[in-house]
Amino acid sequence: MSPIDREEAARKAAEELLKPEYAKEALFDRIYRYIEQFLGDLIDVATGGGSAGGVIAAIVITLILVGIIALIVWRLRKTARRNAAAPGGLFGARALSAAEHRQAAERLAQEGRWTQAVQERLRAIARDLEERALVDGMPGRTADELAAEAAGALPAFAQELAAAARSFDDVTYGGVEGTREAYETMTGLDERLRQARPVPLATAAGEGRA
Repeated sequence: MSPIDREEAARKAAEELLKPEYAKEALFDRIYRYIEQFLGDLIDVATGGGSAGGVIAAIVITLILVGIIALIVWRLRKTARRNAAAPGGLFGARALSAAEHRQAAERLAQEGRWTQAVQERLRAIARDLEERALVDGMPGRTADELAAEAAGALPAFAQELAAAARSFDDVTYGGVEGTREAYETMTGLDERLRQARPVPLATAAGEGRA
């Protein structure tokens, strides 16, 4: 049996991946299955001829392909970790605008679901501050981190932002039920923050030195 050249390998790969049994299989699983089968065929071809050079070539190619698979798996896992919501983070998997978070909060409030309404209102505050470039769009940011960073640009709201972060943490992780009062407080803060202007950097720096 002659060695498989590049074009022949590509053709066989395409034919293999188009088989009906792979239709419901994930793309990565399909690729992994084909590579595994291809490696087996390659080793069979190399060892069948009894040539020491063929065996060495098969081993080298196998090591290269295993390295490529390991790299792909590592990159996929790294991307999944980056995209996953961090424990204690403000946002879920889907990115929404500040306006969309506000709409969700208002709908939840109308339904009397105060815990979720409080959560969505703080998310609206966080996204609004990001959209206005008052805080960085940091993935996995916690409510406390948001309050601390936002206080640098809006020092007059530092205490209220810290209280809002505690309220979010209480209803999200502390088992505390959200209330109408907590939601209305968060809504009032959201409205006033929307009208607020950041402190100039020179002023903020001067206050920090003082």
